[in-house]
Order: sequence, then structure tokens, then C-alpha cells
Amino acid sequence: MKALVHAKLLELMAQEKAQASATANEEVDLDELMDDPELERLHADRIAALKKEAEKRQELKRQGHGEYREITEGDFLAEVTGTEKVICHFYHREFYRCKIMDKHLKSLAPRHLETKFVKLDAENAPFFVAKLAIKTLPCVIFFRNGIAIDRLVGFQDLGGKDDFTTKALEILLLRKEMIKENKLEEEEDDDYHENRQRTVRSSVNADSDSD
Repeated sequence: MKALVHAKLLELMAQEKAQASATANEEVDLDELMDDPELERLHADRIAALKKEAEKRQELKRQGHGEYREITEGDFLAEVTGTEKVICHFYHREFYRCKIMDKHLKSLAPRHLETKFVKLDAENAPFFVAKLAIKTLPCVIFFRNGIAIDRLVGFQDLGGKDDFTTKALEILLLRKEMIKENKLEEEEDDDYHENRQRTVRSSVNADSDSD
């Protein structure tokens, strides 16, 4: 019996020694990794990329991106030629549908910094209204590098009804390649729908139990 106990103790001691050795090796490996020039280079590259992205965002904001702004006819050419992508809403102050479009564009502007969102009162911009052959309002014109490449007239591409969602407009702008896909928002939407489905299922189950 004593021999068995002794053998067991020796086995436990050997296991502890092996674990201690493995831990020591891990620590040595981590220390070596921290001093690895390749890792340092990757870290430096990542920091540089983040810095460049932050600088780009600041430059876009200086150009008027990130907010939905009203411009004048005198500002129009400088605004649409000064950046790659511009979405310009020609509107009328008294038109209800123009106010609906305003609401959706105002929501999208901060979420898509890569594109400039502006609006122009059609009554105060007769030259460009005529030049761009705008006949129906709201009219949202898409500019790329200063050239009008496409337009959204009224709500005809949004189901023709007033109750379209911001998401529907966002999908349309994605299809027109006027904005980029926002992965973070997509994940948040997925989480929202999944949680909502869970809530609905729980409510249905609770109702079933009560019956």
C-alpha cells in the first residue's frame, strides 16, 4: 500500500514539474514574441494605417462630409466638383415629400462619411435646375467627380409611397455605388433582428403555456 502511495506521489510530482516546465516555455515564447521584429513591424503598420484612416476622416469632414448641409447656387459647382461622391437633393420648402427625403438623407449622412450629402433649394437655383433638366421634386442627383451620373426622381424607385424606410434608401444608394456597405451597422441590424425574434418566440411560448 505504501508503495502504491509513493508511486502516486511521484506521478503527481512529475505532472506538476511538466506543467511548470510548459508554463516556463510559454513565458519564454511570449517574451521572444514580444521582441520579434516581424511583430513590431506589423504593429507599426497597423498604427500607421489607423493614423492614415483618422487623417482621411478629418480631411473628409473639412470638405463637408459627415453632415447633411444646405448649399447655395453659388456654392454648387465647388461642392460637387470638390470631392469624389456627392448626393445633392434639389427640394422645395413647401413640398411634403421633400421633407420626407430630407429626414432620410440627414440620417444617412453621418453614417457614410465617404460621400458628401447636400441639398439645394430649387427655387433659388434656377440656372442649375434648367441645366440639369429637373422637372419633378424631390430630385436627388448623384455626382461622381463632378459629373451627374444618375438621379432619383420622386419616390419612384422606393416603392412610390411616402412610408419607405431609411434602410430602403440606403440599399438603393448602395446599388448605385454612391455609398459603401457599413459592416458594423449590418452586424448591429442582425443582432437586433435576432434579439427581436427571440423576444417574439419567448412571448409566443409564454402565451402557449398560459393556455
